[in-house]
Amino acid sequence: MELSEYLDRVRKLNPLVHHITNYVTVNDCANACLAVGASPVMADAIDEAGDMASISSALVLNIGTLNVSKVESMIEAGRSANAGGIPVIFDPVGQGATDFRNRMAAEIMSHVSMSVVRGNMSEILSLGGEHIHTKGVDTGAAVEIREAEAIASRLAEKWKAVVVISGASDIVTDGKHHVLIHNGCPQMSLITGSGCMCSTLIGAFCGAHPEDPFGSATAAMAVMGLAGERAWDKWGREGLGHFHMGILDELGRMTGESLAKGARYEEN
Repeated sequence: MELSEYLDRVRKLNPLVHHITNYVTVNDCANACLAVGASPVMADAIDEAGDMASISSALVLNIGTLNVSKVESMIEAGRSANAGGIPVIFDPVGQGATDFRNRMAAEIMSHVSMSVVRGNMSEILSLGGEHIHTKGVDTGAAVEIREAEAIASRLAEKWKAVVVISGASDIVTDGKHHVLIHNGCPQMSLITGSGCMCSTLIGAFCGAHPEDPFGSATAAMAVMGLAGERAWDKWGREGLGHFHMGILDELGRMTGESLAKGARYEEN
């Protein structure tokens, strides 16, 4: 399937994407979800987390603002999604920063089977057991792209999931297939929410294509990167606030045709 068809199908099917996510970027994620044609729902109470997951097309778990009760809801929702064959996307925000965060991420991973795990280099390497230094939610690991691809591939096989590493070039792998996505711009790291929105878009695309998490993750990352670079070209001179909102504008106006023309990626 061409990347354009992935986006077109999201807009056609309007999948419901359940988020248990962090309160810093929840509005960004909801708006990004709507902009590409999906429907967001944010329900983190344990009393309804499992039920909400069971009626959704995809589940996004994001540990950015973490507490024990939220983790319990994530596990409840994740188990419900797994039971129904619903894709689960995990975003281990800040993984590696504290022992508590590391333990909670490991607890979630031990109880829930993920379709896609997406994070920056530091987060993914730490989640996979690599000994690296991380700075909160910022990328702190200096790893060559080919080495990172090899690590991501091993982790994809270990977790039986698609692994996405966001960076100057985004890595997407299921352990057998590999894609490097070259869309995006460095300024995306200067606004909060760009990574979380990536995970939301992956959830939207997986919700419309549950049988193909690899293709869904590839298309979603290309969409986000292309929206970011176009927004910076148009609004960068006005400042980061305009740039931030410009990303939503570009997500909303993107079509399958414009994605096909603008996506820059290589398959390995």
